[in-house]
Amino acid sequence: MMTVADGASIVEDTIYHDRFSHVAEMCRLGADIKITNNVAFVKGKDGLKSAPVMSTDLRASASLILCAFVAEGETEISRIYHLDRGYEKIEKKFEGVGANICRVKEKMKFD
Repeated sequence: MMTVADGASIVEDTIYHDRFSHVAEMCRLGADIKITNNVAFVKGKDGLKSAPVMSTDLRASASLILCAFVAEGETEISRIYHLDRGYEKIEKKFEGVGANICRVKEKMKFD
C-alpha cells in the first residue's frame, strides 16, 4: 500500500536476504521502488497501471493482489500456486468485499 501512499517509505528486512524478489513485478505495475541491499525505498504515487505479473512466493503474491486492486485496468497474476499454499479460496474472500477477481487457468485477473 506504500506504493500509493503520500510521501516516501522505507522497509528493511533483516531476516531473509531475498525478500524483495517480487519488487520488479510491482514496478511493472508502475510502483516506484528501489532496492539497496535488504532495504526497499518506496515513493508513493497517485496510482498504478495494469500489467501481467508473476508471483515469486506467498508474500509476493499477496502484495501483487493488493497492487492489482489499486491498479487501473485489468491485471493478470500468474504462478498463483504460491497463493494456494497459504490462502484457501482467496478470490472468494476478496469477492466478498467487492473485488472484481476471477481465477482463470491457474491465473487471477483483476479489473
